[in-house]
Amino acid sequence: MKRLARHFVMSLLVILATFADVLLPVRAQVVLDVTGGNFNPVPVAITDFLSGNDMGPRIASVIAADLERSGLFKPIDKTSYLERITNPDMQPRFNDWQQIGAQGLVIGRVNQEPDGRLRVEFRLWDIYGSRQLEGRQFYATQESWRRVAHIIADVVYQKMTGEKGYFDTRIVFIDETGPRNARIKRLAIMDQDGANLRYLSDGQEIVLTPRFSPTRQEITYMAFTGNTPRVYLQQIEVAQRELVGTFPNMTIAPRFSPDGQKVIMSLLQDNGSANIYAMDLRSRTTTRLTSTLAIDTAASYSPDGSRIVFESDQGGHQQIYVMNADGSGQQRISFGDGSYSTPVWSPRGDYIAFTKQSEGQFSIGVMRPDGSDERLLTSGFHNEGPTWAPNGRVVMFFRQNAGRGPKIYTIDITGRNERQLPTPNDASDPAWSPLLD
Repeated sequence: MKRLARHFVMSLLVILATFADVLLPVRAQVVLDVTGGNFNPVPVAITDFLSGNDMGPRIASVIAADLERSGLFKPIDKTSYLERITNPDMQPRFNDWQQIGAQGLVIGRVNQEPDGRLRVEFRLWDIYGSRQLEGRQFYATQESWRRVAHIIADVVYQKMTGEKGYFDTRIVFIDETGPRNARIKRLAIMDQDGANLRYLSDGQEIVLTPRFSPTRQEITYMAFTGNTPRVYLQQIEVAQRELVGTFPNMTIAPRFSPDGQKVIMSLLQDNGSANIYAMDLRSRTTTRLTSTLAIDTAASYSPDGSRIVFESDQGGHQQIYVMNADGSGQQRISFGDGSYSTPVWSPRGDYIAFTKQSEGQFSIGVMRPDGSDERLLTSGFHNEGPTWAPNGRVVMFFRQNAGRGPKIYTIDITGRNERQLPTPNDASDPAWSPLLD
C-alpha cells in the first residue's frame, strides 16, 4: 500500500465480496469466447453510479469507454433502460434488462468519507444467469477517481472474458512538435485512454525509445546530448533519473529483463557490425551475447527470461531470430518476403509482435515463437514499434501517414478494432506499462 500511495497519492483498499450476496460461480453463458476474429461485441449496461454530484456519472462513463474501446463490449444506450436503479444493494429486475438485450449489468454508488476520500462500490450482474458475479468497494482520493474506474473496468473485463484486463495501465511515448528539420521530442506519459498526460522531459535533448520495467514504475530510454547517446533509468513518480552509461556506439535503447535486473542492448562495433549485450543494473557489468559480422539489434526477452528474440541481417536482410538467454542456440524464425524488425515478445509468451516491410508497405504482425502462424494485423504507409498490453491481447504501435506526423494506434491480436489513441501532438515510440499496483 505504501508503494501505491507513493505512485499515485492514493489509498486504495480492495475488499472482495463485501456485499450481502455470496458471489456465485460464473455461469457459462456470460463468459465470452474472444479468441476468434469474427466477434460481435457483447451488450452490457453501465448505469450512472449514484452520488450526490457528478462523480458517479463520470466514473460510469470511464468504465463504459474502457469496455467499448476494447471492442469486446457494446455499452447499451441509457435512454433504453427500463429500470431506474435507486438502490445498488437490491437485486435488479432481470427481465427488464433482458428485454433490452443486456448480458451484463454494472451498478454502483459513490460516497464521500469524513476524511474526504471517496468510497466507490459496484456490483456486476449476470442478467441471463440472474446472479451477481462480483461486488467490491474501493477507497480512494478525489484525484484518483479515474483510476478506480479503470480498475472496475478491469474486473468486469476479466469476469466476462476470463482474461485479465489492461485498463489500469499507462503509456510512455515520445511527444513530437516543431518542423521536420528541428523536431522537439519530449518524454510523455498518460493513462492508456489518453487522460492525465504529463511530460517527463523538457525537450532540451532528443529522447528516443522509452521502455517500461516489467516490475516497477520505471523506464529506460536513450537521450542524445549533442551527438553522444546516453542510456538512463527514470523513476516515473519522483522524476529522478539515473545514468546507466554513455555508449558512443549505441544503436538502439535497451529493454529490461523480466525481473527488471538487467537491460539488453545493441552496440555498434568498429567493423560496422552490431552485437547484443546484456548489462546487470546492479554491477553495471556487460555480457556479450552475439558475435557476428551482421547487425544484431532490437532484442526482447521472453516472459520467463529464458530466451531472447532479436532482428539480424546476417541472412542478407532483416529477419527475426531467437536464442537462449546466454546467446546460444540462435535460430531464424521468419522466412517471409520482405524485411522483419522490432520484434517484441508477448507478456503471455504465445506470440512475438513485429514490423514487416514488403512491397512499399509497413505492417504490424504477430507470429508464434517458432515462426509459425504468422499473421499481419494492419498495414500502412509507415507502421512501426509494436508494444504489448500486459494481458497480451492488444498491440499498440505508431503510424506515420504520408505528409503527416506519427500517431499512436491500438489493434486486437485478431486484427480487428484498430483505433487511434488521442494525443495532443504527434506521438511515436509508445511503450505499455504493466498493470499498476
